[in-house]
Amino acid sequence: MKKRQLGNTDLEVYPITFGGNVFGWTIDEQTSFKILDGFTDAGFNFIDTADVYSKWKPGNQGGESENIIGKWMQDKKNRKDIIISTKVGSEMGPGKKGLSKKYILQAAEDSLKRLKTDYIDLYQTHFDDEETPVQETLEAYDQLIKEGKVRWIGASNISAERLIESLETS
Repeated sequence: MKKRQLGNTDLEVYPITFGGNVFGWTIDEQTSFKILDGFTDAGFNFIDTADVYSKWKPGNQGGESENIIGKWMQDKKNRKDIIISTKVGSEMGPGKKGLSKKYILQAAEDSLKRLKTDYIDLYQTHFDDEETPVQETLEAYDQLIKEGKVRWIGASNISAERLIESLETS
């Protein structure tokens, strides 16, 4: 199977992405490691997660999926071989939601700690925050890119109109 370029980025990924929303929810850490081993042993390299995964499970706080992926990469010492995509913007608790510059910068630091890495390959807006101006959100992403903490940005669950506004603002 051939790698493909992801959009206009320098990220080279295989056409199958592993969605990590099951980690810490329906799948425990040990089983998660086995699945990730099988995924990468099969030659794949692109893993998607989000800060909020799997907050919905009783007793969870969010970040469980990122924690498991981070522990696995640390254990395997394979960070340079993996493309990590994670997302920001979902509610993580009181005062922990949205796309303000202040919140994105803190959420990125939290994701980096959980993922046990110093950079995120693809950092995405998970859900829109219409109360925060697009300019403010883009300033946060720009700062993270300039600091080397994020390589590329993207969006998930965003209207076409808001994407156009983001592109025009950038």
